[in-house]
Amino acid sequence: MSKDDKHNGFQKNLIQRAKDASKVRKIVAIILVCFTLIIIIGGISGYLYINSALQPIDEENSTAIEVEIPIGSSSSTIAGILEENGIIKDARVFRFYTKFNNVNEFQAGNYTFNTAMSMDEVIESLQHGRIIVDAVHAITIPEGLTVEQIAEIYSEQLDFSKEDFLEVANDPDFIDELMEKYPNLLTEDILDEDIRTPLEGYMFASTYEFFEEEPSIESIIDRMVEQTNSVFQQYEGEIAEQDFTPHEAITFASVVEKETAHEEERSQIAGVFYNRLNEGIALQTDPTVLYAKGEHQAVVTFEDLEIESPYNTYVVDGLPIGPISNFAENSLRAVLSPEESDYLYFLHDEDGNIHFSETFEEHVENREEYIN
Repeated sequence: MSKDDKHNGFQKNLIQRAKDASKVRKIVAIILVCFTLIIIIGGISGYLYINSALQPIDEENSTAIEVEIPIGSSSSTIAGILEENGIIKDARVFRFYTKFNNVNEFQAGNYTFNTAMSMDEVIESLQHGRIIVDAVHAITIPEGLTVEQIAEIYSEQLDFSKEDFLEVANDPDFIDELMEKYPNLLTEDILDEDIRTPLEGYMFASTYEFFEEEPSIESIIDRMVEQTNSVFQQYEGEIAEQDFTPHEAITFASVVEKETAHEEERSQIAGVFYNRLNEGIALQTDPTVLYAKGEHQAVVTFEDLEIESPYNTYVVDGLPIGPISNFAENSLRAVLSPEESDYLYFLHDEDGNIHFSETFEEHVENREEYIN
C-alpha cells in the first residue's frame, strides 16, 4: 500500500470518528434535554397535583360528613381516616403538608366536615377541636314508639308527610336493601306475612342530627336502623347463647319496654315473663293487645283480650310475632339478664307503682287492693 493510500485511509478514519462523536454529542444532548423536560414536567405536575390536593374536593357540595378521630391517633391514622371519608384527596399530601408546616397536635373527637373545605380548613378544625357545620335539624325519637308514631314526629318537623314516611318504611325494595346491608339484624322473620310493618322495633330511639335542609326518608330510616344494629352487635353473642333469634330478642325487648318506663323495673318484669314462659303460661301483657287493636286507649277491656291476632299474647303462646315498638338498650339488657324470682304476675297501680305476686290468688288480691 502506498503512502498516499495510507494517508487517505487515516483521513477517512478521522472523518468517521468526528461523525461518530457528533452523533454521540447529539444523542447526549437529546437525552439531557429530555431528562430536563421530564424533570420540569414532573415538577410542574407534582406542584399542580399537590396544589390540587390542598384545595376543596368539591366547593359546591356542603353535604355534611361525620368523622370520628380516636384518642391517640397519629397524623398517618388521621390522614387515612380523612381520605377514606372523602374529605381530602391524598393522605400522603396531608402527612407531608402537616410535617412541612410542623403541625402535629390534633384534637380527638367527633367532627362534621364537608368536601367544600380546603386542607388548611380541615387542619385548623382538627387543631382546635372545632366542628365546622351545625346541624340544621335535631329530632328526638323517644323509646317505646311505633313506626307510625315515629313517622308522625318526622312529618311534623320535616318537609314530607306521615304517609310518605310509611310508604318508604314499607317499600319491599327498600326493605331488601336494608336486609342486605344489615344481614345479622334484619332476618327473614321481618317478612312474615302477619307482620304489620317489617321495620317495627328496628328504628332506634335517639336524638338524630341532620345537616341537610331536606334529608331523604331513606337516609333517615337507614340511620335509625344502623343505630339499632350498633346496639345489637354489642349483645349479639349473648343473644345467640340464650338461643334467641335477633327478631325474638328485639320483640322481647319491645314488650318489656312497653310494660314500664322505669329502668329499674325492667329486669324484674323480664324475669316474670321468663317464669311464665317456663311454666307454659301465656304472657298476657296488655301492650300487645293494644298493638293488636291498632289504637291507644287507657283501659283494656275483656272484649279486647279476645282479639284474634298473632300480636295478642292473651291468645297466642309465647312472644308476639314481632316487636310492638322500638326499645331502649336497657330493655334489651333486661331480657338478657332477667332478675330471678318466683313471681308469675305483676300489675301497676294508679300511681305507677308495681306489685308482684307468685300466685293468681295473690294477683287478684293486689288487683282488688290497688286497682278496683
